[in-house]
Amino acid sequence: MPQAQSSTFAIRDAVEADVDVIVAFTLQEALEAEHRQLEQHVVRFGVMAAFADPPVAHYWLAEDGAGAAVAAVSVVKEWSDFQAGEYWWVQSLYIVPECRGQGLVEILLDHLTGEARRHGALDLRLHVHETNERARRAYSRCGFEVAPYAIMTRPTK
Repeated sequence: MPQAQSSTFAIRDAVEADVDVIVAFTLQEALEAEHRQLEQHVVRFGVMAAFADPPVAHYWLAEDGAGAAVAAVSVVKEWSDFQAGEYWWVQSLYIVPECRGQGLVEILLDHLTGEARRHGALDLRLHVHETNERARRAYSRCGFEVAPYAIMTRPTK
């Protein structure tokens, strides 16, 4: 498994044994970013599905010097027939509060950029809630730009 290191943090591929921490981080991310309380069993089912069917999503964890998980991020891939390649969508990026402001978002996104290049992805894309100014600033600082697309949804339930 590829692993990236900084002087303080190491990034590694997540494994099924990491499901509990990924679920906890995802629940906290939804609460902080969108003020939404998700149902734990639904999130667990979603995370487990990615490990059961690896093309669904790929997760990475960042660990501190003591080996404790302090951040998580995942990507899902979207095929583009226009470009004959894959876009990698960054999802579920979460950093525990005590590790924020230490450059970890840059480390995670640089790691994903390297992995995307290695796999021939076209580019990294992400959704950010329009009211999440802190995340918008962080992503801009890391080289992300606002795309000329609007996200539209149509409920199926």
